[in-house]
Amino acid sequence: MVKDIATPNRTKEILQKHGFTFKKSLGQNFLIDTNILNRIVDHAELTPETGAIEIGPGIGALTEQIAKRAKKVVAFEIDQRLLPILKETMEPYPHVNVIHQDVLKADVHDVISKEFEGISDLMVVANLPYYVTTPILMKLLEEKIPVRGMVVMLQKEVADRIAAKPGTKEYGSLSIAIQYYTEAETVMIVPKTVFNPQPNVDSAVIRLIRRSEPAVHVVDEDFFFKVVRASFGQRRKTILNNLTNNLPKGKENKQQIEQALSAASVDPKRRGETLSIKEFGLLSDELLKSMR
Repeated sequence: MVKDIATPNRTKEILQKHGFTFKKSLGQNFLIDTNILNRIVDHAELTPETGAIEIGPGIGALTEQIAKRAKKVVAFEIDQRLLPILKETMEPYPHVNVIHQDVLKADVHDVISKEFEGISDLMVVANLPYYVTTPILMKLLEEKIPVRGMVVMLQKEVADRIAAKPGTKEYGSLSIAIQYYTEAETVMIVPKTVFNPQPNVDSAVIRLIRRSEPAVHVVDEDFFFKVVRASFGQRRKTILNNLTNNLPKGKENKQQIEQALSAASVDPKRRGETLSIKEFGLLSDELLKSMR
């Protein structure tokens, strides 16, 4: 019978055996609570036909629980010192492959085509390193990685921003960027006490299920995101002010911006945080027409 990795004693034993020390720069915080790991995996709804991608497996605590339910697991690990540990802890799971690579630099499409041949249901399940959470999520979404969705643990504050609704102080360009591609919901809060070492903040698990179509259809996706970012340039300013100050050639096109706001039925005195994704979509299309 294989003992679970995610208990305080077993984790300590593994780390001591390999003389492993945590690197703050890599945001390493290992989970030491099997119940929480199981709940994370529950939310991913894996089946014996599912392929799973993990990012930052650490010593394999979450990897092990994913491996018990998925057909195949591929884990990206950046820290070379963890490779011999993972080789040992993953020995009972021959369908786990650890790739020593920074996921931000990896060709994930290529990895999927080689590693998951014949597997059509793919999920990302990960306890993401907090210092690179947003770049990792955006890479996977923007590169249109063919997954059903992602169940990831991240800093609670970032999870709040991702799942935020219009009109709240958490709602911003990150909320829109991720909700444009996925349906986002926070599924559990994780206290800092279940980690070794303990982080300074609480964590949350967020589930992102990929939409079959983006939340709104726009003429130019890049321009849509430029408009969104510009609208949140200074949160206290009105949308007219932000667009004029933050869009390229905004100041010389102030009149056209006013016309576009009017055509999209958006009051120029509103703030960016009050606009829904659909309103941003309509506004970006009108701006594209009037600023050409």
